[in-house]
Amino acid sequence: MNGKRAVIIGGSVGGLFAGNFLIKHGWTVDIVEQAQANLASRGTGIARHDELEAIFKELGIPPDDTVGVDVNGRTAFDRTGAIISHFDLTQRLGAWNRVFQPLYDAFPKARYHNGARMEHLETNGDISTITTTDGRKFEADVVIGADGFRSSVRKIVAPEIDPSYSGYVAWRGVSQEANLSEEFRANVFHHYAFLFMRSSLLIGYPMAGEDGSIEPGGRRYNYLWYYPAPGQQLTDILTDTGGKVHDYGIPPPLMQPEHVEAVRANAKRDMPASFHDAINMADTTIVQPIYDVLSQRITFGNVALIGDAAFVARPHVGVGVLKAGQDAVALTKALAECETVPAAMARYENERLLAGQRSVWHGRDLGSFIERGLDRPEDDPNYNLPPERAIKISGRPVEHMFEQGL
Repeated sequence: MNGKRAVIIGGSVGGLFAGNFLIKHGWTVDIVEQAQANLASRGTGIARHDELEAIFKELGIPPDDTVGVDVNGRTAFDRTGAIISHFDLTQRLGAWNRVFQPLYDAFPKARYHNGARMEHLETNGDISTITTTDGRKFEADVVIGADGFRSSVRKIVAPEIDPSYSGYVAWRGVSQEANLSEEFRANVFHHYAFLFMRSSLLIGYPMAGEDGSIEPGGRRYNYLWYYPAPGQQLTDILTDTGGKVHDYGIPPPLMQPEHVEAVRANAKRDMPASFHDAINMADTTIVQPIYDVLSQRITFGNVALIGDAAFVARPHVGVGVLKAGQDAVALTKALAECETVPAAMARYENERLLAGQRSVWHGRDLGSFIERGLDRPEDDPNYNLPPERAIKISGRPVEHMFEQGL
């Protein structure tokens, strides 16, 4: 099927993975991205799994040893700040933009359309037409929805699928290493830390500086604190200073200061003093409501969903970027190797449907104790989640866990 045309809705990492791979296979590709500005400033920290590096290599993007900070394992701390478990696992912890930027640089800029929001999707025979809100039209043999967990493509092809709120949020922030206390830098900074507290969990780790520095003093520290926020409390958090309620998330500058103050007060009450810097020294406090998207299908005629448009697993799993890349690889290889679009779509769905569902189920299990308001993850033995196991099974891609019987 060389010489075919694809339109990708969504220009983040999933869309760019798919677009770059399809171009390598001779396709003409347009990416439609609703954001006006470059997306490189978005995102925080991610784990650079070996499988992700292999995808970059397959694309011909050379490895870069400066993309992240290496850690030698995962360490569990109890609510007093004492180390209670350690799992040896060498990982590189990097910044999201160091994944996005090389993919963006590799894609033809004339084919990347910023500020274009999809308005209509119509299919006649084998050809689909995308119309954007500014009147542009794109014809394609294949349409790929890579537009995130609020996917406009999914709303058209599978309107019955809605994001499902977990009952808790992730408070997030990034600190400059130079602003952290000597005690924090000596005792906490170098750990991939899992701090288990009352009905909540903080994960923190070092990452490269904004300029890519991995030298001591020039790095940053990223934290993510899963914290209960049921019903009305979430609505309050998403209500800005002008009284407007935002759907799914709120820009940090619009957040009411009292919510940031509450995060710091909760840290002072629940968190050992050794971790306070992670919260108090963050440049900005961000809130991420935690949602699931569990799909029963990911292909619809000549339309395919990839990444968060197909499935959203809670970030306990830590494979969002990798999953988007794996989806893109599976779909583009199917389109390159099958004789027809329907055959390629069937192959892609067969390869990636169960994998996506497993990632959602796994994320739900890992977050079950927070969702249910349990004091500790091991309080319900049905989930088998003592801290030593929790840090182990969240450390690798989901398929590895199933293959190893973990």
